[in-house]
Amino acid sequence: MKRWSATPAVTGFTLLELLVAMAIFAIVGMMALTGYTQLQRQSEYVDKRLERVREVQRAVQTMVQDLEQLEPRPIREPIGDQRIAAVFSGDSVDYGLQFTRAGWSNTAGLPRATLQRVGYRVDQDGLWRDHWPVLDRTQATEPVQVKLLGGVRSVKFRFMNETREWVLRWPASGPVPAGDGDRSRPAAVEFVIDLEDWGEIRRVVEVPG
Repeated sequence: MKRWSATPAVTGFTLLELLVAMAIFAIVGMMALTGYTQLQRQSEYVDKRLERVREVQRAVQTMVQDLEQLEPRPIREPIGDQRIAAVFSGDSVDYGLQFTRAGWSNTAGLPRATLQRVGYRVDQDGLWRDHWPVLDRTQATEPVQVKLLGGVRSVKFRFMNETREWVLRWPASGPVPAGDGDRSRPAAVEFVIDLEDWGEIRRVVEVPG
Protein backbone atom coordinates (compact mmCIF):
# COMPACT_ATOMS: atom_id res chain seq x y z
CA MET A 1 0.00 0.00 0.00
CA LYS A 2 1.41 3.40 -1.04
CA ARG A 3 1.88 6.02 1.66
CA TRP A 4 1.50 9.74 1.06
CA SER A 5 3.77 12.13 3.02
CA ALA A 6 2.24 15.43 4.08
CA THR A 7 4.35 18.45 3.07
CA PRO A 8 4.08 21.27 5.67
CA ALA A 9 2.57 24.41 4.28
CA VAL A 10 4.86 27.44 4.07
CA THR A 11 3.44 30.23 6.27
CA GLY A 12 4.47 33.89 6.77
CA PHE A 13 3.32 37.25 8.07
CA THR A 14 0.60 39.01 6.30
CA LEU A 15 0.93 42.66 5.31
CA LEU A 16 -1.53 43.63 8.03
CA GLU A 17 0.51 41.83 10.69
CA LEU A 18 3.70 43.59 9.54
CA LEU A 19 2.01 46.97 9.69
CA VAL A 20 0.69 46.27 13.19
CA ALA A 21 4.16 45.14 14.35
CA MET A 22 5.80 48.23 12.87
CA ALA A 23 3.24 50.45 14.56
CA ILE A 24 3.87 48.77 17.92
CA PHE A 25 7.64 49.12 17.53
CA ALA A 26 7.21 52.80 16.60
CA ILE A 27 5.06 53.48 19.66
CA VAL A 28 7.49 51.67 21.98
CA GLY A 29 10.41 53.57 20.42
CA MET A 30 8.68 56.91 20.88
CA MET A 31 7.91 56.08 24.51
CA ALA A 32 11.52 55.05 25.13
CA LEU A 33 12.85 58.21 23.44
CA THR A 34 10.48 60.41 25.44
CA GLY A 35 11.52 58.73 28.67
CA TYR A 36 15.20 59.10 27.82
CA THR A 37 14.75 62.77 26.94
CA GLN A 38 12.96 63.44 30.21
CA LEU A 39 15.65 61.54 32.12
CA GLN A 40 18.37 63.55 30.37
CA ARG A 41 16.64 66.83 31.16
CA GLN A 42 16.20 65.79 34.76
CA SER A 43 19.87 64.83 34.95
CA GLU A 44 20.91 68.23 33.52
CA TYR A 45 18.62 69.99 36.01
CA VAL A 46 20.15 68.04 38.90
CA ASP A 47 23.66 68.84 37.66
CA LYS A 48 22.83 72.56 37.50
CA ARG A 49 21.35 72.45 41.00
CA LEU A 50 24.43 70.69 42.36
CA GLU A 51 26.72 73.19 40.68
CA ARG A 52 24.68 76.02 42.18
CA VAL A 53 24.94 74.42 45.61
CA ARG A 54 28.72 74.16 45.24
CA GLU A 55 28.94 77.78 44.04
CA VAL A 56 26.97 79.06 47.05
CA GLN A 57 28.97 76.89 49.45
CA ARG A 58 32.28 78.16 48.06
CA ALA A 59 31.17 81.80 48.34
CA VAL A 60 29.91 81.44 51.91
CA GLN A 61 33.01 79.50 52.96
CA THR A 62 35.28 82.18 51.47
CA MET A 63 33.46 84.94 53.34
CA VAL A 64 33.53 83.01 56.61
CA GLN A 65 37.26 82.30 56.30
CA ASP A 66 37.97 85.95 55.53
CA LEU A 67 35.99 87.25 58.49
CA GLU A 68 37.52 84.72 60.88
CA GLN A 69 40.95 86.23 60.12
CA LEU A 70 40.24 89.94 60.64
CA GLU A 71 43.39 91.84 61.58
CA PRO A 72 43.60 95.20 63.45
CA ARG A 73 45.61 96.85 60.69
CA PRO A 74 44.20 100.09 59.21
CA ILE A 75 45.39 101.28 55.79
CA ARG A 76 46.37 104.68 54.41
CA GLU A 77 44.02 106.58 52.15
CA PRO A 78 45.29 106.73 48.55
CA ILE A 79 45.28 110.54 48.85
CA GLY A 80 45.89 112.60 51.98
CA ASP A 81 46.91 111.79 55.53
CA GLN A 82 43.79 109.97 56.64
CA ARG A 83 43.48 106.27 57.29
CA ILE A 84 40.75 103.75 56.62
CA ALA A 85 39.88 101.57 59.60
CA ALA A 86 40.98 97.95 59.78
CA VAL A 87 37.31 97.02 59.36
CA PHE A 88 35.23 99.57 57.49
CA SER A 89 31.59 99.47 56.49
CA GLY A 90 29.67 102.68 55.94
CA ASP A 91 28.42 104.87 53.14
CA SER A 92 30.88 103.67 50.49
CA VAL A 93 29.26 103.35 47.08
CA ASP A 94 31.87 100.82 45.98
CA TYR A 95 32.12 98.29 48.80
CA GLY A 96 29.68 97.07 51.40
CA LEU A 97 32.60 95.97 53.55
CA GLN A 98 36.38 96.47 53.51
CA PHE A 99 38.81 94.89 55.95
CA THR A 100 42.33 93.62 56.51
CA ARG A 101 42.75 89.88 56.91
CA ALA A 102 45.62 87.58 57.79
CA GLY A 103 46.58 84.27 56.25
CA TRP A 104 47.29 85.40 52.68
CA SER A 105 49.31 82.40 51.48
CA ASN A 106 52.61 83.12 49.78
CA THR A 107 53.73 79.79 48.36
CA ALA A 108 55.76 81.50 45.63
CA GLY A 109 57.82 83.43 48.20
CA LEU A 110 56.97 86.84 46.78
CA PRO A 111 58.26 89.96 48.58
CA ARG A 112 54.96 90.90 50.20
CA ALA A 113 53.14 90.66 53.51
CA THR A 114 50.75 87.88 54.46
CA LEU A 115 48.12 90.51 55.30
CA GLN A 116 45.59 91.32 52.61
CA ARG A 117 43.07 94.12 52.08
CA VAL A 118 39.72 92.76 50.91
CA GLY A 119 36.52 94.40 49.73
CA TYR A 120 33.11 92.87 49.03
CA ARG A 121 30.74 94.47 46.54
CA VAL A 122 27.60 93.61 44.57
CA ASP A 123 26.71 94.68 41.05
CA GLN A 124 24.36 93.45 38.32
CA ASP A 125 26.64 90.46 37.69
CA GLY A 126 26.73 89.19 41.26
CA LEU A 127 28.91 89.20 44.37
CA TRP A 128 32.57 90.13 43.95
CA ARG A 129 35.59 89.77 46.20
CA ASP A 130 38.33 92.30 45.42
CA HIS A 131 41.77 92.35 46.99
CA TRP A 132 44.79 94.59 46.54
CA PRO A 133 48.42 93.51 46.08
CA VAL A 134 49.51 95.99 48.80
CA LEU A 135 47.84 97.29 51.93
CA ASP A 136 48.65 101.01 51.59
CA ARG A 137 47.71 101.43 47.96
CA THR A 138 47.86 104.40 45.66
CA GLN A 139 45.30 105.59 43.14
CA ALA A 140 47.11 103.63 40.46
CA THR A 141 46.85 100.35 42.37
CA GLU A 142 44.21 98.17 40.73
CA PRO A 143 42.39 95.46 42.71
CA VAL A 144 42.27 91.82 41.72
CA GLN A 145 38.59 91.13 41.06
CA VAL A 146 37.10 87.68 41.63
CA LYS A 147 33.43 86.89 41.08
CA LEU A 148 32.20 84.71 43.94
CA LEU A 149 28.53 84.24 43.19
CA GLY A 150 25.95 85.09 40.54
CA GLY A 151 22.26 85.76 40.94
CA VAL A 152 22.74 87.98 44.01
CA ARG A 153 20.28 90.76 44.78
CA SER A 154 22.09 92.19 47.79
CA VAL A 155 24.52 91.50 50.62
CA LYS A 156 24.04 93.13 54.03
CA PHE A 157 26.39 93.25 57.02
CA ARG A 158 25.91 93.80 60.75
CA PHE A 159 28.52 94.07 63.48
CA MET A 160 28.44 93.19 67.16
CA ASN A 161 30.13 95.87 69.30
CA GLU A 162 31.77 95.59 72.72
CA THR A 163 28.40 95.87 74.47
CA ARG A 164 27.01 92.93 72.46
CA GLU A 165 24.73 95.15 70.41
CA TRP A 166 24.31 94.85 66.64
CA VAL A 167 25.20 97.94 64.60
CA LEU A 168 25.04 98.57 60.85
CA ARG A 169 28.25 100.60 60.51
CA TRP A 170 31.84 99.93 61.53
CA PRO A 171 33.38 102.05 62.90
CA ALA A 172 30.89 104.86 63.44
CA SER A 173 33.56 107.56 63.08
CA GLY A 174 34.82 106.50 59.64
CA PRO A 175 38.29 107.71 58.48
CA VAL A 176 40.48 109.23 61.20
CA PRO A 177 43.69 111.31 61.17
CA ALA A 178 47.04 109.65 60.53
CA GLY A 179 48.57 108.15 63.66
CA ASP A 180 45.16 107.42 65.14
CA GLY A 181 44.19 104.60 62.77
CA ASP A 182 41.21 102.68 64.07
CA ARG A 183 42.31 99.16 64.91
CA SER A 184 39.03 98.05 66.49
CA ARG A 185 37.31 94.87 65.42
CA PRO A 186 33.77 93.68 66.06
CA ALA A 187 33.10 90.70 68.28
CA ALA A 188 31.13 89.10 65.46
CA VAL A 189 29.99 89.84 61.92
CA GLU A 190 26.68 88.83 60.40
CA PHE A 191 26.17 88.76 56.64
CA VAL A 192 22.95 88.11 54.74
CA ILE A 193 23.12 87.16 51.06
CA ASP A 194 19.84 87.65 49.20
CA LEU A 195 19.77 85.26 46.22
CA GLU A 196 17.37 85.45 43.30
CA ASP A 197 16.65 81.70 43.43
CA TRP A 198 17.12 80.73 47.08
CA GLY A 199 16.19 83.82 49.02
CA GLU A 200 18.27 84.81 52.05
CA ILE A 201 21.30 82.99 53.43
CA ARG A 202 22.40 84.22 56.85
CA ARG A 203 25.67 83.53 58.65
CA VAL A 204 27.17 84.85 61.90
CA VAL A 205 30.96 84.69 62.17
CA GLU A 206 32.72 85.12 65.53
CA VAL A 207 35.88 87.18 65.30
CA PRO A 208 38.72 85.62 67.36
CA GLY A 209 40.59 87.75 69.85
